[in-house]
Amino acid sequence: MLSGGVDSCLAAFLSRHFLGKAKMVAVIGDSPALKRRDLQQAVAFCTVHDISYQIIKPGEINDPRYNSNPEDRCFWCKNSLYTAMRNLKEDKFPDYTIINGSNKSDLGDYRPGLKAADHYRVLSPLADCGFEKKDIREMAKHFNLNEWSKPASPCLSSRFPYGESISIKKLQMVEKAEALINEEGFSDVRARYRNGNVSIEVPGDEVALLKKALPRLTPSLQKIGFADALADEEGLISGKLNRVLFNDKKQLP
Repeated sequence: MLSGGVDSCLAAFLSRHFLGKAKMVAVIGDSPALKRRDLQQAVAFCTVHDISYQIIKPGEINDPRYNSNPEDRCFWCKNSLYTAMRNLKEDKFPDYTIINGSNKSDLGDYRPGLKAADHYRVLSPLADCGFEKKDIREMAKHFNLNEWSKPASPCLSSRFPYGESISIKKLQMVEKAEALINEEGFSDVRARYRNGNVSIEVPGDEVALLKKALPRLTPSLQKIGFADALADEEGLISGKLNRVLFNDKKQLP
């Protein structure tokens, strides 16, 4: 599965490098939770590196087990994706093996999607080799992949607190908000949806700049559909919304 991030790009590149074009295909899941920019970058990556690709529509947005946003939302998202990939495999590529770009660093967070990968017997060669995020970036840089320094771009569903329903409209609001902040020069941004408002996260050393710009940007964020906007004083922390699981249930390490 190719999402356009450094992990999946490296996995696709190495597959193409060692297997050849005729023996691999990159699969891109065109989901409302995938930024349009990431979709375009995934396609462009395949074009640049002469990688065959297929675009599928997993359809997870129509599954209430996903769009009601339970704590295992990621499992149901990946369930839809891997079901669609399995159907593609059975129809066109019966002898192929499905792999993903998960790395060893992913194993330290709460990621129900990894259980879905196990359920569908999806392999994670980068994780199995013990490669962590820093290793992935170093290898991608070694192979001159432009994506080596690309900031992490988790699916847009991760911007919603558990229990807050997910819809195409809300996903588009979050995507537009992050694009607006990106245009201000902030490359690594999370726009968290909170009760109709948006909480903006940028790296800690950029919070002061965001707070200075936010009064000017708030009217535009309100036009997108948010009631109000605020800057997260703590700064960007990946997986922040998973803290509720750690605090309430001690599920996280």
